[in-house]
Amino acid sequence: MTYETLQCELNQGIGLIWLNRPDLRNAMNDVMLGELTQALGDAISDDAVRVILLAGRGKAFCAGGDLAWMKKARAMSPEEARADSGRLAGVLRLLHQSPKPTVARVHGAAFAGGMGLVAACDIAIASADTRFCLSEVKLGLIPAMISPYVIKAMGERQARRYFLSAEVFEAAEAWRIGLVQSIVPDDELDGAVNAMLGQLLAAGPQAMGHCKQLIADVAGKVIDDALSAETAARIAQVRASDEAQEGIAAFFEKRKPSWLASLDQPT
Repeated sequence: MTYETLQCELNQGIGLIWLNRPDLRNAMNDVMLGELTQALGDAISDDAVRVILLAGRGKAFCAGGDLAWMKKARAMSPEEARADSGRLAGVLRLLHQSPKPTVARVHGAAFAGGMGLVAACDIAIASADTRFCLSEVKLGLIPAMISPYVIKAMGERQARRYFLSAEVFEAAEAWRIGLVQSIVPDDELDGAVNAMLGQLLAAGPQAMGHCKQLIADVAGKVIDDALSAETAARIAQVRASDEAQEGIAAFFEKRKPSWLASLDQPT
């Protein structure tokens, strides 16, 4: 499918989605959000896609929302404005709830909604020169749709500072507060991303989906008899699955499991 604001590729199990408005530092508008919804949905439903990688063309990952697009909100009815805002909320949920791992390749700048994209992904790897900012309050706005993901990533205490101050902060700070898991020199970014993709491709596709659901269901729960019984039931069910039995057999037979061997087959 041809997009106006994205470039999409499938290579060896990686569904790569490039934000492609480099002249505007990949600022999001209604067209991009609609296309992201389509591209993410397609990647999630495509069995050939094992991992989803989100990246930005040009000098920045994503500068946030396109101000020319947001300016139009003044002429919208309340119903139209809610529907328009819901586009970003939908994209963030697709990234966060995808049964397939989502990885953000972050460089240059990740501001406002761009930070939301980073936080909604499972794994974020940034170049050391990347700058981050929750700039909304400087425009009289609030980081509403991205808030559940950013707060989960950096914690409430840090959110109180950066939501209110709209400070620009560096990649080292983004790593310290948990927004990104890795920072590397700019010229090592692709190598670090590719190494992580290799780790993810080596894992059972269904197992990774189960892990994402496990984290969502267990995080914050009281460790009691009910939770212990639930987790025991889950591993018993997964252990008996075809994928787990294949993985165990491959280990003892010193061969690649079928999900990894299939990537070596010519397409």
